[in-house]
Amino acid sequence: MLRIHQLVKNYYQQKAVDQVSFEVRKGSIFGLLGPNGAGKSSLLRMITGITLPDEGEVYFNNELFDAATHMQQIGYMPEERGLYKKMKVREHLVYLGQLKGLSKVLVNEHIDYWFERLDMQSWSNKKVEDLSKGMSQKLQFVATVLHKPQLLILDEPFSGLDPVNAKIIKDEIFHLAESGTTIIFSTHRMEQVEEVCEDIVLLDNGRLILEGSVHEIKQQFKKNQFALATTNEVLDLPFEVVSHEQNMYILQLNEGQHSRDILSFMLKHQLEVLHFSEVLPSLNQIFISLVKNSAARQFQTTKAS
Repeated sequence: MLRIHQLVKNYYQQKAVDQVSFEVRKGSIFGLLGPNGAGKSSLLRMITGITLPDEGEVYFNNELFDAATHMQQIGYMPEERGLYKKMKVREHLVYLGQLKGLSKVLVNEHIDYWFERLDMQSWSNKKVEDLSKGMSQKLQFVATVLHKPQLLILDEPFSGLDPVNAKIIKDEIFHLAESGTTIIFSTHRMEQVEEVCEDIVLLDNGRLILEGSVHEIKQQFKKNQFALATTNEVLDLPFEVVSHEQNMYILQLNEGQHSRDILSFMLKHQLEVLHFSEVLPSLNQIFISLVKNSAARQFQTTKAS
């Protein structure tokens, strides 16, 4: 669906995006991650044609991206929300839908569909300025998906939403992906990525420092640790204990040790196993580790120069 090739963007003396390349599979939910200032928003503006790259290309459905041709097939919800506060909710959506090429009849059909799905029927004649932050967020989401885009780009879509409405929007993201919409989800909230995304890239200081599927990345960074829960405290475990709370142990296996050795030990000593699983790092742990390493390398380079 989308291919980014060697994109570069400079602002004055700051390189916001530095030789970034990746691909987004059609129908996938793709995470664009990084700390604040990593270059995510600059990259999204180039993908959507808001700004032009200094170097590199964007390909949409194997065609060199052209805003006049392709923007009607893209829905973009930026982190900086843009709503006309004096307009009423329905007339606001009709206006935005028509800008995306929908007829007045069709745009009203789509509005009715989304009003029902998101329980917004009573909002039609409310002024945008009278909506709460969470209500405004739902309105912005509807405005972004109203024209049924092939590519949906969401920049911090859960910002300002309470847990109930965040779950509603998350469920709609899954529903859209199942219907064939390709979704780019940009955030610095790692826990949301683990719940939503299949593939990710991680940016830091404008550069791509990690890329792949969530499953593969977790496997890549695992530390051969296992969680073991028992009915009784075990004092003589022949494994390195990373942490121990009540009857739950996190065990570190060293060279030559295998997970089956833990279970063999428990069976041999007739100890009951309540829980046994491999411990995989969270994306947040991986994120912090990589960004710290990146910052340390940058510091060393600056110091050397």
